[in-house]
Amino acid sequence: MRVHRTTRVTFAAVAVLVFLADQLTKFLVQQSIPLHTVVPVIPHFLNLTDTRNPGAAFGLFSDSASPWRTALLIAVSVVLLAVVIGVIGRSRTIRWEATVALALITGGASSNLIDRIRFGRVTDFLDFHFRGYHWFTFNLADSAIVVGAFLLIIHLLSSE
Repeated sequence: MRVHRTTRVTFAAVAVLVFLADQLTKFLVQQSIPLHTVVPVIPHFLNLTDTRNPGAAFGLFSDSASPWRTALLIAVSVVLLAVVIGVIGRSRTIRWEATVALALITGGASSNLIDRIRFGRVTDFLDFHFRGYHWFTFNLADSAIVVGAFLLIIHLLSSE
């Protein structure tokens, strides 16, 4: 299968949609929920809370005091985004599953990258917990990246 213009349009549309949805939800959270305030949505399962994460996904490196943390996270994000966009741009054949997976990753990573460049941190707000287990607070961009990576792994494992 050749990469058609529609494949690249699909890639761009999904990536932009994820980017805009994440930016909008972060903006709404910042405007309506005071920092660190917990708003129960589904008791004993889901809260909304405005937290600022200076580290990577799921709180990785957030406790690091290194002055290079933000610059390193920005550099890694830029390199990875360039690789993904390069794969889409140079591929002669690509299936729609891989296109959507890479678009989810690109949209999410781009949104978090913009936040990191603008603010030095990322707004996280989805706070899940169940029976004493409390997941790291995250955002829509993180979700898109994880779902995209999962779909890409499934695609790679199931391709011939």
